[in-house]
Order: sequence, then C-alpha cells, then structure tokens
Amino acid sequence: MTLRLAVFDCDGTLVDGQADICAAMELAFAAVGLTAPDRHDIRRIVGLSLPQAIRFLAPEADHDRQMAAAEAYKGAFRAARAEGRLAEPLFPGIADMLDQLRGAGWLLGVATGKSDRGLFHCLAEHGLSQHFLTLQTADRHPSKPHPAMLIAALEEAGALSRDSVMIGDTAFDIEMARAAGVRAIGVAWGYHTTEELRKAGAAAIARTPADLVALLP
Repeated sequence: MTLRLAVFDCDGTLVDGQADICAAMELAFAAVGLTAPDRHDIRRIVGLSLPQAIRFLAPEADHDRQMAAAEAYKGAFRAARAEGRLAEPLFPGIADMLDQLRGAGWLLGVATGKSDRGLFHCLAEHGLSQHFLTLQTADRHPSKPHPAMLIAALEEAGALSRDSVMIGDTAFDIEMARAAGVRAIGVAWGYHTTEELRKAGAAAIARTPADLVALLP
C-alpha cells in the first residue's frame, strides 16, 4: 500500500501567530538594547529557526547579543503563554481540511521553525495533536530551507518522497521541499507572496484550505 504524507508548516499555514511573534521579537530586541525591526521584516523571517531569524534581523549585532536576543525572545513567549496572552488562531477552514485529508487516507506531519514546546502547545490548544503522525521542529534540526526536518518526517512516516508533499506559506518551505525531492504546494494566506512561492518552485498555490483538498486527491 502506498503511504501518502502531507507535511505542513505551522505559523502562516495552520495558524496565524504573527501578532505574538512580532510582540515577542520587539520585547527581545528591547531587552538587549537593539532597535526593534519593522514588523514587515519580522513577518518575513517566520519559519526560520530562532537563531537564524535573529541573525537576519540584527546582522550588525555581535554573536553574544544575537544569542541574548534569542533567549529574551524565548522568555517573552514563555511569559505570554503562562499568562494566557498567546493568540495563535487557526486560519478559517484548516480543521475541516485536515479532517478531510485524514479521511482520504493521507498521513499528516508538521515541519516548523517553532520549538517542541511551542508546537505541542499550539496543536493541543486547537485539539489537533491527534491529527499528526510526525512532528519536526527547530529543536532537533537545522533551520529551513535545509531539508533535514522533511527527510526526518519521511523516515518517521515510512513514506517516499515521490508520494509526499510539503505545504507552506514561505519560500523557505518551498526550498526545503525541493531540497528533499518532495512536491511543494504554497498557500496564499501566509507571510510570503504567491509570486515568491512560485519563484521558489511551488508546484501549485492553494488560495484556501479547501483548495488543498482538491490539490491532494
């Protein structure tokens, strides 16, 4: 029997976490005495692992300050979670789409720049933990677009690259898929433009979650 695996990015694809990401990044930069980046620039790095994102946003800072900013970001996110201030809503139609794909026999996974703790909390909050067979995070892999997360997802699910697909909202997701030899589908509701997704090599663009069901027969 052919095993079909659909691997999703999280922020910008399953959930809209941009407000919390931007707020935590602004607090982190202030904590280490750096000028906060423009929110547009912060949204551009969603999907990268935290150290790489900080390096992108603060290239002029030395390594120690960049690492201090990364730790401050983690602290800001932990505090927001503990105080019940996190708001990572599902994009409309995501839950139904996941149910339909599972019903059609697809195995599901996540490959994200989030930490293990952040991803587990996010999925649990939305009652989605049971949907996913494989969860790959920045805690255990190099940052996207390195293919390590996606390769690990394939191995854990026992699926072949030719029978699998990566679904994401950024060029990082598309480039990771291409590096792993996996078909890539971009989504139009996230943080990079559809033009960027196509340029990175997306085989198709889903305008809505319902489109994904049609693109994954």
